[in-house]
Amino acid sequence: MSDRHSALTSPPANDRKGATSSRGATREQVDAAIRSGLLTGRFIPGKAVTIRGLATDLGVSPMPVREVLQRLAAENALEVKSNGRVQVPDMTPDRFDEVLKARLLLEPELAERSLEKLSKRDVKMLTTIDDEIDQCIISGDAEAYMRLNHAFHFHVYRASGSKVLLPLIDSLWLQFAPFMRTVYGRVGTAILVDQHKEAIRAIEQRDRDALRDAIVGDITDGMGLIGKEILETT
Repeated sequence: MSDRHSALTSPPANDRKGATSSRGATREQVDAAIRSGLLTGRFIPGKAVTIRGLATDLGVSPMPVREVLQRLAAENALEVKSNGRVQVPDMTPDRFDEVLKARLLLEPELAERSLEKLSKRDVKMLTTIDDEIDQCIISGDAEAYMRLNHAFHFHVYRASGSKVLLPLIDSLWLQFAPFMRTVYGRVGTAILVDQHKEAIRAIEQRDRDALRDAIVGDITDGMGLIGKEILETT
């Protein structure tokens, strides 16, 4: 990713006047845009951007961008260099191991806590999302796949109402998502498998063990691709 090819989508032309006004976009909007860029792989590992470049893309001053980036740096999602350049931290074997173990500890637990709160309407929504994911796999749309995969998991997790575990899991996703996008760029989406249908079936049957197993399997499969394509080839 270079400054010429933005990690973020600029506001539509008819919105830019408002976005670049003295009020500008709020810090929350900047935060949402940058987090979305991380989660969908628009920040490419090894490629740096500048604070000023991101601010220009978003139509805001550098100040709210700098504040958001400092927050994301504290979550280990980005590194902010002294020269104002920003990049995704390297995925080392130790970091990979910690992220994997943390996901395996936290995500099945939160899914289980969500189980009794997920309704038939939620099952229908999850099925719709999973159907769209299947279409992305067929079409090779990696960015849409990542957006929908995140939507599927967090639809489940948010049902728990957790104020502690959910932010931790969100932070973990910000750390590994850019590398998943790199993997999909190398191997495509045709080889992707997930445990979403197993998770949906477990929710319908109110089967805690099956839901935990589905989440564990999904994490293991996805992170295994990072281990193989990123760590073993560097």
